Amino acid sequence: MRSKQFVICGIGRFGRSLAVELAEGGYEVMVVDQSEERIQEISSIVTHAVQADTTDVDIMKSLGIRNFDVAIVSIGKDIQSSIMTTLLLKELGIPYVIAKAKSELHERVLRKIGADRVIQPELEMGRRIATNLISGNILEHIQLSSEYSIIEIPILNEWKNKSIVQIDLRNKYGINVIAIQRQGKIEISPRPDFVFMEGDVLIVVGSNIRLKTLEGKRYSR
Repeated sequence: MRSKQFVICGIGRFGRSLAVELAEGGYEVMVVDQSEERIQEISSIVTHAVQADTTDVDIMKSLGIRNFDVAIVSIGKDIQSSIMTTLLLKELGIPYVIAKAKSELHERVLRKIGADRVIQPELEMGRRIATNLISGNILEHIQLSSEYSIIEIPILNEWKNKSIVQIDLRNKYGINVIAIQRQGKIEISPRPDFVFMEGDVLIVVGSNIRLKTLEGKRYSR
């Protein structure tokens, strides 16, 4: 039995991340985007990378789109192109079409025209993180994008018995504290005067560069 074949329309951050994961998983992946630069950047990773207008029915037919099992419409800012591409993919007979939405109204329209699944990545990520925080099942590392992540990290020794505002985490370390885990309990959105104690574990968000620097500081002690 052959493995599933995927076509991804729109190579922004979400589309690129999805394409790379599928390609590295051994699947056949075609990406289609109007940006020559984006296509060149990903051409060595996926099976096929094509610079084209995903709303052009003749071009999409010529690419053999109808032979793919799953299509993902990850077009971000251009809502009209997102809707037209989704409609075209369904009309071409793609068995399963997943579309990215930017709002609830956008989602309703995509569902109306036949999208089999509609996702709002940022919203779903937020819900997932909140659920993990509330349940206490905090993930050690969540990569939000190629530039930003959420990590779980024990406090540094010099932070003990000091407050968030005293340490000046945002300016000094470039991080924002989302929550604090203390003795199995979670303090979400702690106040600036929250004082750290030994054993506290922080859930912070920041740039990957600053987070790596912070982790290096921790392990160098």
